[in-house]
Amino acid sequence: MTAETKKQKHVGRWVAVSIVGVIVLALLAVIGWYFLRINPSVQQVETIETAFPEESLRPEADEGPSQPVNVLLLGSDSRAEDGSLLTGLGDRADTILVAHIPPDRETVQIMSIMRDSWVEIPGQGVSKVNSALAYGGVPLMVQTVEELIDQRIDHVAIIDFDGFEGLTEALGGVTVDNEMAFSTGGYDFPQGEITLQGEEALIYVRARYPFSDGDYQRVTNQRAFLRGMMSQLMTRENLTNPNRAADIFATVSPYMATTDTFDLGTVVSLAPQLAGIDNSRIQTFTMPTLGTGMEGSESVVYVNEEGLAQVQEAFDQESMTDFTPPAEQ
Repeated sequence: MTAETKKQKHVGRWVAVSIVGVIVLALLAVIGWYFLRINPSVQQVETIETAFPEESLRPEADEGPSQPVNVLLLGSDSRAEDGSLLTGLGDRADTILVAHIPPDRETVQIMSIMRDSWVEIPGQGVSKVNSALAYGGVPLMVQTVEELIDQRIDHVAIIDFDGFEGLTEALGGVTVDNEMAFSTGGYDFPQGEITLQGEEALIYVRARYPFSDGDYQRVTNQRAFLRGMMSQLMTRENLTNPNRAADIFATVSPYMATTDTFDLGTVVSLAPQLAGIDNSRIQTFTMPTLGTGMEGSESVVYVNEEGLAQVQEAFDQESMTDFTPPAEQ
């Protein structure tokens, strides 16, 4: 071996060592950032230990490179004395929503399910949809919703409405298109585009009594808030800036409970796919209904089965860019 060849090998080893050193330092920096900025927030998120029904009772998982993502969001209006969101949710959910992300990742659909919807609860007969929690907890609620939308629920999240107060402040306010003017809790909410901050946002999403149709307008307002919130969250600045994302996550983590399927890795993988989706491509609507009625002594909301079939068909498509929600009756 010549002196020149030995010298080249020596230089090659130092280059390799240097590259490995840089990679190790980068990994240490990432690990350090994670434990300093993200891990404390992750520890505050309560885990829903049992959320899904037996596999034999569920729709088959989609196969292939591109799949839809369905997230069941359950809203709790109060936290239990033991601090658990699951206990606070109790046997009723104040808010039930499905966030559907089609395989092409070009749009997001947020569908409200009226909590008094008169539906088939598997193994229990016909009842109000939120009674599924009383009969079988979160797994039966998941099974009930999966049968309604004919889709597999991938993740479940429970949100304490108190978290909206801090979230609006972290985002610098949330702008919503308010459908109906109303006043409550010492605040006025004019019709049209308004920006909500802090306690004002919390009162807005909780309001029900100012409206003659009660829960109908309440869920409409909640969807308007979520649409505005998601539009501001899903900016490239928020989704691709690790420190910005960490700050927002730290704000909401104490007010969330999620399944272990909805972990940091899942969020990180989804974020770039959704970055930049603007407000016009976030659709919000109520699961089609036929209005209210009485079943015995209970006031219920009847499901529009024809309209629901249209939603099921749309949710099964690769893209929903041309989707128009069925008209409410």
